[in-house]
Amino acid sequence: MMNDSEKHITATQVRKLLLEADRPLTRRHMSHAFNMDKEASDRFLKPVLQSMIERGELVRNRRAAYGLAEQMDLVQGRISAHPDGFGFVVPDEGGDDLYLSPKQMRVVFNGDRVLAAVTRVDRRGRKEGGIVEVVERAHAQVAGRLLIESGVAMVVPDDPRLTQDILVSPEGVGNAGPGQIVVVRIDRPPTFERSAVGEIIAVLGHADEPGIATDIAVYSHQLPHEFSREVVREAKDFGSEINPAHAEGRLDLRDLKLLTIDGADARDFDDAVYAEPQGEGYRLLVAIADVAEYVRPGSALDVEAQRRGTSVYFPDRVIPMLPEALSNGLCSLNPKVDRLCLVCEMRIDARGKVTSSRFHEAVMRSHARLTYDQVRRIMEAGDPPLIERFGHVVDNLQHLYKVFRLLFSRRERRGALDFDSRQAYFEFDTDGRVAGIRLQQRHDAHRLIEEFMIAANVEASKFVARGKLPFLYRVHEPPPDDKLESLETFLRAHGLEVRWSEKPEPLQFAAIQHKVAGRTDAPLVNAHILRSLSLAVYQPENKGHFGLALDSYSHFTSPIRRYPDLLLHRAIKHLVRGRPGDEFAYDRRQMNELGRHCSWTERRAEDAARDVDERLKCQFMKRHIGDVFEGIVTGVTSFGLFVELTELAVSGLVHVTAMPNDYYQFDPVGSSLTGKRRGLSFRLADPVRVEVIGVSLEERKIDFQLVEDEKD
Repeated sequence: MMNDSEKHITATQVRKLLLEADRPLTRRHMSHAFNMDKEASDRFLKPVLQSMIERGELVRNRRAAYGLAEQMDLVQGRISAHPDGFGFVVPDEGGDDLYLSPKQMRVVFNGDRVLAAVTRVDRRGRKEGGIVEVVERAHAQVAGRLLIESGVAMVVPDDPRLTQDILVSPEGVGNAGPGQIVVVRIDRPPTFERSAVGEIIAVLGHADEPGIATDIAVYSHQLPHEFSREVVREAKDFGSEINPAHAEGRLDLRDLKLLTIDGADARDFDDAVYAEPQGEGYRLLVAIADVAEYVRPGSALDVEAQRRGTSVYFPDRVIPMLPEALSNGLCSLNPKVDRLCLVCEMRIDARGKVTSSRFHEAVMRSHARLTYDQVRRIMEAGDPPLIERFGHVVDNLQHLYKVFRLLFSRRERRGALDFDSRQAYFEFDTDGRVAGIRLQQRHDAHRLIEEFMIAANVEASKFVARGKLPFLYRVHEPPPDDKLESLETFLRAHGLEVRWSEKPEPLQFAAIQHKVAGRTDAPLVNAHILRSLSLAVYQPENKGHFGLALDSYSHFTSPIRRYPDLLLHRAIKHLVRGRPGDEFAYDRRQMNELGRHCSWTERRAEDAARDVDERLKCQFMKRHIGDVFEGIVTGVTSFGLFVELTELAVSGLVHVTAMPNDYYQFDPVGSSLTGKRRGLSFRLADPVRVEVIGVSLEERKIDFQLVEDEKD
């Protein structure tokens, strides 16, 4: 028998044993191979096997034998559910999604990680699968509406992608009442034979109450929103001022007039910028908060930051990736206080090309905190009070604008896409209800910061790639063929000639954007181009960034709020300090896993924020039933028109029954509805006037009715 020092079995040893055996093995067989008795097997082997199952590396079959998932032709991935009941397994390793029937979806929820087997392939080559094992449950709790019918209580999930109701026993209902929004803890997950069963653990209130939109999203999307005492303590232990010892040996930039430019409501400041003329070009410095100095691998802070993946921004609050002591305090580049930072120093020539770059660990002091609108008023309107207030950094602003114009001209020459969409901002009254919605357009102050961050991100990517450390690229692949075909059909229907090769270049997409600039249908064309693009992801394999027309790109500039940026900072600091590559804390396999996780947490945050926006818009529009608004047709279907209100960016449906009385013929190619009797025709981008006739908070849907005098 093995002695105690030899009994610590690793996943690598298990993997090697199974590969050599070339077949699944029971724990008894493995214990024998490792020369272990039952007690040692229970103590040392069993936890390793369980851990490998949880990671999806192993599968335990019905004969209690363990096999490598990769050897069993299984697909490991995350569930993507559709509101109509069916779903897909999105493979971790990429490739085509695996279709799951409504029957298979009965045992899983959206977001669960599973192992699935391919059960059949249809005539078109699409794979259909069956669930073999649920590796990780994404939903320990679910927010939804409580229904009680004939004495049976159930919670209908708020997320439409969660199509299974959760049963609740009479004693599990507690003080909750029918119709209220509640949080139910899932005690027993669903099976093929029965629904999920749970217990109500919190009552959030009614669907139209102030603040409930965000509460629902937090629970519906399983957003971690409370820090443990250990995490908070770790953050507070660093204090509110930098340790002088940490500043020793760093590049001292405290006298350099670095400044921050952010939104008026920003509280965490990741980046500061500075520029000065140098020869025929410029020296540009982008200083980024040195979060990695405080959040070390394996610490409680790091584990929690990795779990969250990103900060989540809602209209009424922020769920930060890091505790406030760091995110708004010691790591935030607040004005007139010393802060540790990582600096990307770039030399930029007269054509906007970065000719060289260096990275430094530094200590800095922000000389001004400006907002985007303040910068615009200083640089475009020459606002006297603001110029007097910020006179000590106006020279820096002027140099920054000159560098920005050089970088932006180069951006346009390479063909980067530009989606200058209007962003909706919610205004709240003293009770927390939505009082108004205003639209804000991006201007040059926003673009200035964006261009500097892109430049620093590119240089960070190149720097770590040269150092040959594993890290996460921000990858944005070209549009997939099916979306490309749909876009071509749409563009031709709108009189836009498509001239791209089999693999289009970003410059060709940008040319279409320039061609429609100023047209009434420009926002619609841009929206269709945006929908045709692939989703950007984090991964250790570089495949370029299509949207920005860049060969190499990563995220470096927001380590307070994005975990991939923090990982990249660790790699940069490792290289700047001249440490050997084999001492880096991560390998490529770990980076691959982290990339998948961070891509998922980003999608989760985006979905949650979108849900809140939609619910708040519904709450606002519910008070405007009967009011008439100007809008534009953004979608045409056989059952009606989708319309976006011009001044509010609120979308809703005009069902055919709410259009002038007629029989309407749908033209999918021309994207139009035409009445047979009266000849009224409605197309994409048509201006219309609509009346709000209904709002559903539960379904987050708004119904409009056409005001007939718009069309004769």
